[in-house]
Amino acid sequence: MFPLPRTEATDYAVAFVPPDTVLVLLGFVMIMSFMALIMTKRLTPMVALIVVPTIFGLFAGAGLGLGDMVLDSIGKMAPTAALLMFAIMYFGIMIDVGLFDPLIRAITRLLGDDPAKIVLGTAILAAAVSLDGDGSTTFIITTSALLPLYLRLGMSPVVLTCVAGLMNGTMNIVPWGGPTVRAATALGVQPTDIFVPMLPALGVGIVVSLTFAWFLGLSERRRLAGAVDTARLDAPGGEGPLRAPRLFRGAEHKPGALASLRTGNVVTVRGGRAAVAAAQLVDTADTAMADTMLDPHRATLRPRLIWVNLALTLAVMVLLVLDVVPLAFVFMVGAAAALLINFPKLKSQADEIVAHAPSIVGVVSMVLAAGVLVGVLTGTGMVDAMATWITEVIPAAMGPYLAVITGVLSIPFTFFMSNDAFYFGILPVLAQSAQAYGIDPVEMARASIVGQPVHLQSPLVPAILLLVSLAGVNLGDHHKKVLWRAAIVSLVMLAVGILVGVIPFHA
Repeated sequence: MFPLPRTEATDYAVAFVPPDTVLVLLGFVMIMSFMALIMTKRLTPMVALIVVPTIFGLFAGAGLGLGDMVLDSIGKMAPTAALLMFAIMYFGIMIDVGLFDPLIRAITRLLGDDPAKIVLGTAILAAAVSLDGDGSTTFIITTSALLPLYLRLGMSPVVLTCVAGLMNGTMNIVPWGGPTVRAATALGVQPTDIFVPMLPALGVGIVVSLTFAWFLGLSERRRLAGAVDTARLDAPGGEGPLRAPRLFRGAEHKPGALASLRTGNVVTVRGGRAAVAAAQLVDTADTAMADTMLDPHRATLRPRLIWVNLALTLAVMVLLVLDVVPLAFVFMVGAAAALLINFPKLKSQADEIVAHAPSIVGVVSMVLAAGVLVGVLTGTGMVDAMATWITEVIPAAMGPYLAVITGVLSIPFTFFMSNDAFYFGILPVLAQSAQAYGIDPVEMARASIVGQPVHLQSPLVPAILLLVSLAGVNLGDHHKKVLWRAAIVSLVMLAVGILVGVIPFHA
């Protein structure tokens, strides 16, 4: 038997090696097919992440090497999967025991029951937490604090994921974040030399994102006007609606639930029992994050341990910021300590773990499934071929505009591929070409980071999979609402960078 050919870049056993042109075409068609299938809801994201790359990988000649490509990629994602698994468990426990109840009540008092203010508050909270440079932490805290409030008022969780994702993507250019460090490393410049001149662009990007949040809030205010009697929802007992039902994930998902609220078909409570069946309003498939809904009588509350839990959470946050030990291990130890402190009995610990299994399985399965897409893109050479193609199709006459071209290309290509592939594969080639026209590498680096608002929405980013899983939102619904807004924020940041002179329009 003849030995199977191996790709030059990865040393995988493959059936055949297609021409680069074919790899480029397959790469783009694969990604577009995946996006179309999840946005039209023909397949769930997890299934699409597995099936679509497998089919295209075979067309790209992966052959018997396909399994090794996928397993190598999954191996690299295992720490991320572990991080998300135990982070969900930890913060789920903290919600169950009531650590965030005072915060949510304070936010409720501050923002009131006005959906516009709540959405704007979501944007501000997400932006503030995003300063730590970690998207997963941002989404866990934002969702933990505000998802119960969204569901309580009947607001769409898609709005929450849109606003949180948009703000986190805009803030992702901070110098201690991944993209700026990657760009600086790839081009041999200082992260602060990239970031500081981009502060005006970042400021305008934040303003545009907040503006989008405000108008989304106004849209929710109009949609829900008069639909929910929040004063009755807050009734402590006696006759009134059932306190804190798990209403629904969003109006676009379950319009019947909203219609029943609008027609006054509320659930009443008499003598501690529901007089009207609550099943129509309760989504049994809801995420564990939304289960508590600030119910003041839930059995998992531990009010006497609130200061202990707060101290434990602050310790976890400090370790996250210091980054002295792997983040996954921090949450492993944190989750174990939280269970021991709050649920010392074996059965209680098991019940608490099982209670959060739906959220954990949903997000971890998508992260591991994303390993199939990344493995095929990398192992078959699609990413390398796409990077080379990009640099070749730019005409020589466009050379003086390479900084602007780089900024524009960063929007779709950091969505279609990982930051590593873009910043270490495409950016150095573009920067080398730009030097011939007098464009400095640091200017190219600044242009390359403007696409981050769009990049953070990519299914290749585990944090966004975490966000939609915690909120119980379909990834396609999230993309429909956020992608065009994120693209506008990126283009605005690029335009501001050009106007203030930190990104050259023409060499």
